[in-house]
Amino acid sequence: MRILLIEDDELLGKGVCDGLTLLKHGYTVDWVKDGVSGYQAIKNEKFDMIILDLGLPKMPGYEVLEKIRNEGKTIPVLILTARETIEDRVKGLDLGADDYLIKPFDLDELCARVRALHRRFNARAENLIRHGDIVINPAAYIVTYKDEHVNMTRREFSLLQKLVENAGRVLSRDSLAQTIYGWEDDVDSNAIEVHIHNLRKKFGSKFIKTIRGIGYMIVKNR
Repeated sequence: MRILLIEDDELLGKGVCDGLTLLKHGYTVDWVKDGVSGYQAIKNEKFDMIILDLGLPKMPGYEVLEKIRNEGKTIPVLILTARETIEDRVKGLDLGADDYLIKPFDLDELCARVRALHRRFNARAENLIRHGDIVINPAAYIVTYKDEHVNMTRREFSLLQKLVENAGRVLSRDSLAQTIYGWEDDVDSNAIEVHIHNLRKKFGSKFIKTIRGIGYMIVKNR
């Protein structure tokens, strides 16, 4: 999952980035430190979730949220704020925020809320993601296949989850790359193809279909 963090506090921002990108959680996180940069990033890039501070320089978090919702962007937004009043929370939720976390907070709680938002956005009732004999546990960062544990790199895990959550849909190479790589990552031209090849070795050569000239997909369970 690729997350955009919009937070101007250096210490907090670094802590969130470091925590979310650890192997335990395995997310790809891009971090900007003001509202204008955040708004431009959302307009020009593809993210799976936004973690948004309210007290931002250049453009307040409320305004960023209002703008993207008025433009029809449905991406999940989790607000981080030191503001504890009911009025602030109501305002954020009414503008289109999906969840609210008061500073200071525990990283494990933040990660649990991220997983819950992602689950709701993908219309899943349980945390486990199932596709045939494959079971993905995002909370524990575990994949099993035919009841056997499968070793996965962080990017393989993210790519598999993205494909399974979109079973039956063709995903372009670029959209998959944006899911697992951030701005600071060095990306080889054939990186997605290498990851797809590795997933096929683990789950079968016919597990992922190549739609020539378009992208990749897995067949939806019947």
